[in-house]
Amino acid sequence: MNQSMENTFEMQNACKSECSITSKKKRCLRYLKQNLLVVLLILSLVIGISLGVIIRQIDPPFNERQQMYLKFPGEIMMNVLKLLTLPLIVCSLISGMTSLDPKSSGKIGIAAIIYYLATTVVAVVTGLSMVLIIRPGERGGRSHVPYKREEKVETVDTFLDLLRQVFPSNIAEACFSKMMTKLKPKERNLTEAEIYQNKTNKNTIIEYVPELERVNGTNMLGLVTFSIALGIAINKLGERGNALKACIQSLCDATMFLVSAVIWYSPIGVLFLVAAQIVSMESPETLVEKLGYYTLTVITGMAIHGFISLPLLYFIVVRSNPFRFMFGILQAMFTALGTSSSSATLPITMKNLRENNNIDPRVISFVTPVGATINMDGTALYEAVAVVFIGQLNGLSMDLGKVVATCLTATALAIGAAGVPGAGLVTVLLILTAIGFPTDDIGFLLAIDWLMDRLRTMINVMGDSYGAGIVQKIVNSDLAKMDHEPGEHQPRR
Repeated sequence: MNQSMENTFEMQNACKSECSITSKKKRCLRYLKQNLLVVLLILSLVIGISLGVIIRQIDPPFNERQQMYLKFPGEIMMNVLKLLTLPLIVCSLISGMTSLDPKSSGKIGIAAIIYYLATTVVAVVTGLSMVLIIRPGERGGRSHVPYKREEKVETVDTFLDLLRQVFPSNIAEACFSKMMTKLKPKERNLTEAEIYQNKTNKNTIIEYVPELERVNGTNMLGLVTFSIALGIAINKLGERGNALKACIQSLCDATMFLVSAVIWYSPIGVLFLVAAQIVSMESPETLVEKLGYYTLTVITGMAIHGFISLPLLYFIVVRSNPFRFMFGILQAMFTALGTSSSSATLPITMKNLRENNNIDPRVISFVTPVGATINMDGTALYEAVAVVFIGQLNGLSMDLGKVVATCLTATALAIGAAGVPGAGLVTVLLILTAIGFPTDDIGFLLAIDWLMDRLRTMINVMGDSYGAGIVQKIVNSDLAKMDHEPGEHQPRR
């Protein structure tokens, strides 16, 4: 009898052990499946660097034609990304604006929008400050030939160009061209007084005069302005605008499906882009140093924004411990870090806010879904750092006009950045185009974007969550009045 019981216990323990091993294998496979793209990107980065180093050892070295062939798979990826950028941003912006409902939300909507704009601007300024102080693109010496520029225009001309781009004359032309001030040489006859004053025998002088010229490149500021205005107009139409709203949302979803397909091709593109960059560089060791400082710059900026700026704003408005609030959303933060999608994290964010931080469900139902669409603090900060980093790589300085242009464009495009993996990188292309910086070096960013994407998503989720707490404090009295109005029910917590 005892022997039989012992055998039974042994069999039960063996079954439990087997079940435990099977369960662990299933968890590992599920985790690997969820993070397969990250694994592939890391492998492509390692293989790309190794391939570039091996090719550099070949004698004779690769000529420009061979380098072009090596870069070709990466160029395909870049072309498709640029192709999808325009519909993605326009549709996301319009869809985001149509999701706002100021009539029913009232003060909640106004407070949320002000918060979104304020924190996004703070994030952009923080990112620009860090990248201009640390200057990661200039570390280890320049590895690029300085980018050729034309004669420099005045700062006032740059501001006027920005305003012209905000209000384009033709929305179709804005998709592929924009008006820019160019300095053109013009011969002018000198007066007798000028000849005497300059002590010259020449009767003419060459002066550079400003002229407006239509140049190639997407007018993103104009398209963003039009998209926001159209989204507001569709919202104002009410039921008459539902058909157009559904059409735009469907187009946005279809575009995102295509973007997801391209993202799965990205490991191949990254592999060849990185390999081609290393082969073409005079000193590849500077790549490691520059990327190290670039990563440090982004992480420092995000740490300042996520653990100083947002908690400080929460403390000023709510007068409560911001880190206790942060502890309540830890699950959402780690989920964002793992999925790199603020949209996928949304259910957990809402659950944490309701159960751990006692946020009113009416505030949660408005602030978090809209925030996951148009409030992208981490993305805006990342865009600002990435753009200036590429400018520094090419020896381009950021004058006041370009700093303002970067701030405005990054703020506007962060509103249109979709809450899905890789969306922030797409908008960097548009900012580079908007301020006239080269786009070829975005391969540097692709190499480590898998890490940056997760960090900026976590900051995006933190911004949405703190926003819910701040908005609730602002509209607390209004919510209390609504609770006591006849026919109203107490919100379920």
